[in-house]
Amino acid sequence: MCELITITEAANSRIKEMMASSETPANYLRVGVKGGGCTGLTYGMGFDEVMNEEDQSFETNGLKVLVDKESAPLLNGVVIDFKQNLMGGGFTIDNPNAIATCGCGQSFKTATNAGTPSKDC
Repeated sequence: MCELITITEAANSRIKEMMASSETPANYLRVGVKGGGCTGLTYGMGFDEVMNEEDQSFETNGLKVLVDKESAPLLNGVVIDFKQNLMGGGFTIDNPNAIATCGCGQSFKTATNAGTPSKDC
């Protein structure tokens, strides 16, 4: 499978550092989407040891990435980057499928999926 998500060199390097220092062994970076946040859908990234049968997988610069089948259409074309500044650093996500995002950039909705916004936003 071709790369569903683009992970920049800076993000790839930071993710590999985090995996190496993790107390739990991890073989994969798992990227997904779930309902919530102010706009309806939130991004999730974490480490996983196991690939599930319905996961889509690809490798980019030595990093093995998993995306569940429900999240894949919402993440197609996404670019994940890592930015460092005076306040620290963090991951940024540029999603061409998003038609609206919240102010902090952590949640979004698409033309075909409004998700389930959190009531506390």
